[in-house]
This record gives sequence, C-alpha cells and structure tokens, in this order.
Amino acid sequence: MFDILVYLFENYVHADAFPEADQLARKLSAVGFDDEEIHEALEWLTGLRQVSSEGAGFETSERACRIYAERELNRIGVECRGFLLFLENAGLVSPVSRELIIERALALTDVNLTLNRFKVIVLMVLWQQDAPMDSLILDELLADDDEDDWSPAAYH
Repeated sequence: MFDILVYLFENYVHADAFPEADQLARKLSAVGFDDEEIHEALEWLTGLRQVSSEGAGFETSERACRIYAERELNRIGVECRGFLLFLENAGLVSPVSRELIIERALALTDVNLTLNRFKVIVLMVLWQQDAPMDSLILDELLADDDEDDWSPAAYH
C-alpha cells in the first residue's frame, strides 16, 4: 500500500489531481500493483479526504502539549512520535496536521508502522493539505532507510 501512496505522490502534482477511484485503480493495476493493495490504498486515501475535510473540528492550540493515549502509544512507536514532534517544533506540521497524521496512522491496524511508513503518512497528509514542502523535508520524507520498506525508485 505504501508503494502506491508514494507512486501517487510522485506522479500527481496535487492530491486532487488523480482520476476517480475506478479509473485510478485501473491505472495502478496497469502499472503492476496488486488489486488488494490498490483497494487498501484507495480506502485509506478516502479516509484521509474525509478526515481532512472534518479537520477543522480538531480543537488545538499552538501552545498545547500533546499527550498520547495508551492505544496511540502502542501503535505509534517512540521513533515516529519523536519525528512528529521534531516536525511540529520546526513549524512544518501544524497541530491540526499532527492530529490528522495520528488519526491516519491509527487507521492502519494490520501494518507494522516503521518510521519510513510513518513518513509516508506525514507526506500524504501534507500533500492532501497542499502544504508547501521544502526539498530537504521532501528528501527526508522519501528517504528509504529500511531494506524491507518501499523503494520510490522502483516505479521510475
């Protein structure tokens, strides 16, 4: 699924630029992605769009300290939480974006959430929000440090 998300980011300028789900599924299938992964990715993206449109409902403050619930702590490892805190302290992720990232990470129940996969979630949330991204941040979000994770170069 993460391969598909990276593929979409690399091939569509804006999150709203790709075609309707049926046509997109056919295109992804033609590129060689598995039907089950396509379904999972499209379902996850639909959830992202829904939560993003409702994102104004998150009550946040720039001065607030985020306390993670036990379920969040169990799902989102210390490395991922630290990375998210770094991005927020650097002003690259707003409190609303942080909450969207956490929500989308929790939506992936059957996935081992590595730092690289978490970075893809961050990338997709920022992409959905059409947030400006510095090239150094993009390089960091697309860095492939784990051998078992996706490789963006595989689809060029």
